[in-house]
Amino acid sequence: MPDPSSERSPSPLKKILGSLLGPYRLLAYLVATTLAVALVVYGPKLLFPPPEHVITERPTPSLLTAIREVSRLETAEVHVEKVVDLTDRQSAFFGLVEAKDALLLVAVGRAVVGVDLGKMRETDVAFDPKTGSARIDLPEPEVLSASLDEDGTYVFARSTDLLAKRNEQLEASARRQAQRAIEAAARSPDVMGRARAQAEKQVSALARALGAKQVEVRFRSGDR
Repeated sequence: MPDPSSERSPSPLKKILGSLLGPYRLLAYLVATTLAVALVVYGPKLLFPPPEHVITERPTPSLLTAIREVSRLETAEVHVEKVVDLTDRQSAFFGLVEAKDALLLVAVGRAVVGVDLGKMRETDVAFDPKTGSARIDLPEPEVLSASLDEDGTYVFARSTDLLAKRNEQLEASARRQAQRAIEAAARSPDVMGRARAQAEKQVSALARALGAKQVEVRFRSGDR
């Protein structure tokens, strides 16, 4: 009859094999655990990779955007002094008697001439990044503002005949004429020529500051 104690006790060979395989079992367990964690974390990314993004840039005239930010380019200023002599001639007694209401206005004003850059279009600016050359078409200079100097404008003389009726709108009419005279002086060829030259100079400097090496500035008239 076999001894029960011999069945419960492992043989010396099993003890030796167990002692040798024990560390490998632990290593195998760690490797399996690491692989399982990696599969859980990175498995979805490997099976379902994120979509690829392709970013494209559409060339835009950045020079035009920078120039438009300036909006109104004031390039010339005109100071005008104008004497307006207005007379309202009236007839009384069925035209037998003539009377008058006269006013002498001394007007002082100023006008600003420049380029409205807000009127520029996409086709008005061309830039070649390879050569660094830029072509800019500007609107023609115009009178941006014209105003009377209220402190310097005054009625120098006012006379109303005995039989004449005082015209309360005479001074307002004189002021309007002075305003038109200031605008006309600002539109003179000499002033417009200086405004064009200054606009070309300032826009060229701005384009060079933005990276252009060669700048050609032209002026377009009307809707061209």
